Amino acid sequence: MKETIVTIPINDLFAPKDGCPLCRMERMLEDQYCEFVTGDAMMEPSVRVETNKTGFCHRHFSKMTRVGQKLPNALILETHLLEIMEKYLPQKAAKPDKKQLDALDEMLGSCYVCNRIERDMHHLMATVFAEWAKGGEFRQTYRDQPFICLNHYRLIMTAASQKGGIPSKQLPEFHADTLELTRKHLEGLKADIDHFVTMFDYRSKGKEWGTSVDSIERSIEYLTKEKP
Repeated sequence: MKETIVTIPINDLFAPKDGCPLCRMERMLEDQYCEFVTGDAMMEPSVRVETNKTGFCHRHFSKMTRVGQKLPNALILETHLLEIMEKYLPQKAAKPDKKQLDALDEMLGSCYVCNRIERDMHHLMATVFAEWAKGGEFRQTYRDQPFICLNHYRLIMTAASQKGGIPSKQLPEFHADTLELTRKHLEGLKADIDHFVTMFDYRSKGKEWGTSVDSIERSIEYLTKEKP
């Protein structure tokens, strides 16, 4: 595949044959945004307005405290907490405002970093779709991936059918390629879990655990994108 400024990140993400390439894509974006929001963007008014409004999920708050200094995190929290006090909580005891509570619930379920990752994942996947549709080297690179995890299987299969996805004539082949990557790995995990379970039967005494020894951990990571 001829590299351009657009395709270079995709080549880099799909070059390693290690796990799910879309997980690598998501981790790359997560690292970039957590470093950005506690670094260059700390005093950027437009970013602060948005982070005050949306806040962050537990995962990304935690990551921000690991990659950023204490002062940037404190400044972000200072204005975010102020916005919560002014926007969602009454000054004195009063009958709960349903609209206010609904808005608070929406805010608690939002995250600046998650929102940015979701947006950029779709931009990067559009490049994946464009390169796959051309055929050739990248299509084979895609097929050579170890697997697509379950969460990203759902994401990429859905996005492939939408605007900016795979051309309709090529869509069945793309779906077949992606299904093969996900189902084959899932079948391997299931076989390892089955073997793990049988090893607790007295009739398996003396048999080898093989690749089933860490099958629980690998299955949880596959299903949740998180190492247990």
